[in-house]
Amino acid sequence: MEFMLEQAVEVLRRTPRVLSAMLGGLSDPWVLNNYGDRTFSPFDVVGHLIHGEKTDWIPRLRIILTHRESVPFQPFDRFAMYESSRGKSIDELLSEFAELRRERLDELSSMGLTAEQLDWTGMHPALGKVTIQQLLATWVVHDLNHVHQVAKSMAYQYRDAVGPMRAYIGVLPKDS
Repeated sequence: MEFMLEQAVEVLRRTPRVLSAMLGGLSDPWVLNNYGDRTFSPFDVVGHLIHGEKTDWIPRLRIILTHRESVPFQPFDRFAMYESSRGKSIDELLSEFAELRRERLDELSSMGLTAEQLDWTGMHPALGKVTIQQLLATWVVHDLNHVHQVAKSMAYQYRDAVGPMRAYIGVLPKDS
């Protein structure tokens, strides 16, 4: 599928509602548990997405539009949410994420990006040159990856409860 900004926004606009439907009002065992060492819980995922709204996608787009490759992106702290989410509820995080995403998509819309601009490049600190199109496509896929991660984390909580039917449940690990 070829990248189309309008189609990208379709997914980006839905992510807060999807996560709210999946997580809003749930009890802590669903929200705070992960699926193993070095994995994010659903709570962590929402905090991580909030941090991305504040420091990654649109801020990096602004850098490209203003400076192109002459100013590299700041490295992204994938774990900043552990501190910034402390003391908040999942519903507070979901609300904050929805508001930030709405603001970022409004800003994206107001930029009026042209097809030519989608090919402009910026400098990623680890990957080198990236285009605006690649940045925006990654934003979409990043969202989808984390929606999957939330579902995987939630499914993992019943990994033993499903018994032998685990063999048919692709989201669960087959071992143990």
